[in-house]
Amino acid sequence: METNPHHPFVKLAIEAIDHYTKSGETLAAPENLPPEQKTPRGVFVSIKKSGRLRGCIGTIRPVRENLAEEIIANAVSAAAKDPRFDPVTGSELKQLGITVDVLTLPEPVEDVSELDPKKYGIIVSKGYQQGVLLPDIGVETVAEQIEICRQKADIMPDEEVEIQKFEVVRYY
Repeated sequence: METNPHHPFVKLAIEAIDHYTKSGETLAAPENLPPEQKTPRGVFVSIKKSGRLRGCIGTIRPVRENLAEEIIANAVSAAAKDPRFDPVTGSELKQLGITVDVLTLPEPVEDVSELDPKKYGIIVSKGYQQGVLLPDIGVETVAEQIEICRQKADIMPDEEVEIQKFEVVRYY
């Protein structure tokens, strides 16, 4: 019998992806949720294959009733609706590495000296344009982190922006 060392949040994401690839339907959230899955939180689900990104979708702030529903919805979106990638197939599932990042609420940044790309994710915005980058994903400097977010949001380097930071707890 094979043991599954994954955290319950990751197990739920895997189950949601598996269910969706087999049925085309979104998994219902389990009944009798443990307390840690009842609180609404922003969540990102990242999928990697052979160490390379295969899908990543998330919500900065919660948009669903609880954490379990947020994980399920974002797992399905990362697997099937990330526009950068073809949808994940059921036969790929065993080859994928999945992480679930649970976010703190974003807070304003007064000065970039408050940032650290290993510790904080950031949101760079100008009006409705917004770029988001999770922490600790191989970006080494604050300048690089901000530049990536600007590119994602199509914000020019000379345009004034608002920056917010957040922390994550990453589950494997």
